[in-house]
Amino acid sequence: MIRLNAKNSIVIVLSTLTISLVLFFPKIYLANNIYYISKDINKLYANYISLKEENRFLQQQLEDMKFKNQIIDSLLINSLENK
Repeated sequence: MIRLNAKNSIVIVLSTLTISLVLFFPKIYLANNIYYISKDINKLYANYISLKEENRFLQQQLEDMKFKNQIIDSLLINSLENK
């Protein structure tokens, strides 16, 4: 039978703890990095969606202004021709 004294027990516990940290630290590190990167991606995607919506709104305003400008031009040309 092997006798374990306090010194041997502490060495075994510390070595087990060290091995556990070495094995699980990369997984914890990668999981945290993936989490923060996905948060950044979600924030950028939300900004992208809002900018895309704003672009669609501005394009619609531009089309409305072009249409209004064409109508005003045609009214001016007609009034000049009628004089």
